[in-house]
Amino acid sequence: MTRNQFLSNTALLTGASLLKGNDVFSATLNEGGLDVLTDESGKFILGSLPYSDTFLEPFMPADVLKLHYTAHHGGAVNTANKATDLIKKALDSGNFEGVDYWTKKLSLHLSSHVLHTIFWTNITNKKTEPKGELLKRIEKDFGSLDKMKVQLLHHSKNVDGNGWGLLGFHPQSNRLMILEVENHEKLTVWGIVPLMVIDVWEHAYYLKYKNKRADFVDELFNYLNWDNAAQRLDFALKITK
Repeated sequence: MTRNQFLSNTALLTGASLLKGNDVFSATLNEGGLDVLTDESGKFILGSLPYSDTFLEPFMPADVLKLHYTAHHGGAVNTANKATDLIKKALDSGNFEGVDYWTKKLSLHLSSHVLHTIFWTNITNKKTEPKGELLKRIEKDFGSLDKMKVQLLHHSKNVDGNGWGLLGFHPQSNRLMILEVENHEKLTVWGIVPLMVIDVWEHAYYLKYKNKRADFVDELFNYLNWDNAAQRLDFALKITK
């Protein structure tokens, strides 16, 4: 059997199929009802925002929110679908340079879709604070709530280039972790369940805050939806017991 025949007879591991797996992150997305990434056919879709365009004003003006959501998040969804289609076409024709190219594009843009989908529910227009099991685990894994916030602030402000600050739960080690994610997919940890994500790509803040990323992150912390993060943790813990 040739390499092309083998690959043609093997199920293509696209993002859609990977997100239907049995790991904790997949289950949180698909069964927890928190995030909608695909339609029934497995095609990636841009779900509806959980609030109006003006919901986050004055922190995020309506025009900035709309541009971020439609152009940047929406663009990632479109490219993830395109990459999925072109990977299959490249495989069918034996074009492995095309497979390599579009697989990298899928990794970038599907990761963008996942993180943006979480991000929109991670922010709200009222002040919240961690409580319950989330707070207990923050105090256990970081020493205190303030120490966790300082670390998350630091890493969000200091991502090298574009990327994300991320607070996540790692079921295998049963602990919370803070990561700096470069671009959308680099420097992550396998199995991490994102609880709170901080978008520090320039498109997230440049129209209002210019090059002052730190000011944007400081202000964003007043809008973080810790109730949503707690919900994500509670569901992750439930399905790992």
